[in-house]
Amino acid sequence: MALTTASPADAAGAPAPPDEPARALRWVIITLAFACGASVANLYYAQPLLGLLSHSFGVSKGTATIVVTATQIGYALGLALLIPLGDLLENRRLASRTLLVTALALAVAAFSPDFWVFLAVSVLIGVTSVVAQILVPLAAHLAPAESRGRLVGQVMSGLLLGIMLARSVASFAAAAWGWRSIYAISAVVMLLTSLALLKVLPVRKPEHSARYGALLASVAGLVRSEPVLVRRALTQASMFGAFTAYWTAVAYELADRHHMSQNGIAVFALVGAAGAASAPVAGRLGDAGRGVVGRAVAILTGLVAMVLAGFGVGNLVLLAIAGVLLDFAVQGHQVLSQRDIYALRPDARARVNSVYMTTVFLGGAAASAATGAVHSAWGWTGVSVMGGALTLVAFALWSVERFTGHGARRP
Repeated sequence: MALTTASPADAAGAPAPPDEPARALRWVIITLAFACGASVANLYYAQPLLGLLSHSFGVSKGTATIVVTATQIGYALGLALLIPLGDLLENRRLASRTLLVTALALAVAAFSPDFWVFLAVSVLIGVTSVVAQILVPLAAHLAPAESRGRLVGQVMSGLLLGIMLARSVASFAAAAWGWRSIYAISAVVMLLTSLALLKVLPVRKPEHSARYGALLASVAGLVRSEPVLVRRALTQASMFGAFTAYWTAVAYELADRHHMSQNGIAVFALVGAAGAASAPVAGRLGDAGRGVVGRAVAILTGLVAMVLAGFGVGNLVLLAIAGVLLDFAVQGHQVLSQRDIYALRPDARARVNSVYMTTVFLGGAAASAATGAVHSAWGWTGVSVMGGALTLVAFALWSVERFTGHGARRP
């Protein structure tokens, strides 16, 4: 299903320029990267706005934090129930129509009259923002095998920039026009992105013809038959848990301890954008057969980041360095892990991704739920210790596979 470099004939029957397929693939990858980033950003807009949400809706900060958990639970539900459809339905149409629902949910969020309506619609935003995880496997299908890691890494760079920039964009919008503005803006962006996907993406109709129920049942079979998939998923879930803990709590730390304004928090959040640079680097490492070492370096970098974060109480420079290192580590490990799992079952990439990403976001949801309680009880130091413990769990999983060979089937 990869886009090849063979030159198609033009309307007059003459061969197209030799670089035309490469140019077409480049635009497809750019479109996929933007769509992934724009859609996944919806999961993170609330994180720097928790204080504003608490004040606007008249709820406690701990209650406001539930929005982050609810959105991630919704995302996990979408990963489990919608993503397998990527192996059954035409991918372009599936992604485009799902984004239309996302746009509607965001519009409702922008005008929510009370906290509980906002919380409920946040779940729907999470469910439908899984479009990013429909499009990443599509990139793997379209890319030539010899450059799959690099091209998927480019798409992941867009996705990661969406994650990293979401907090800053939300904070700047809130400072300028109020917290509701980012949801209205994103609703418009989702509508335009839906149209762009229809215009640019090629049609891909999967060969799988089973009913939806049988498709979901086959997902459980993947869990039993693919130990590499399970191990990569659990490892990344631990890493993502540390990531979620840091970025959920740091907004409180910046506002309460450092007395930063919403614009100040937005500027701080920009440091995380540097983590997106790890995606193409990790993709190339994977293509070169250095994924095992690359994943170990990523995990240990995450551990160093959480140690620095712990020592960064009252020190903005250390907090910022920790944020960059943590983002670099989590996103690099993500790309290397996805490269491995997409090679396991090319006929079931959407379902493989469903298992993987559902596990990852359940880990993130659990970490965000715990973060509020940990921060209330033990402050930033407690959150840093929790994040460090999660990265140690990730390293233990890597070590078991590396030194015992258990579940280490080479993709």
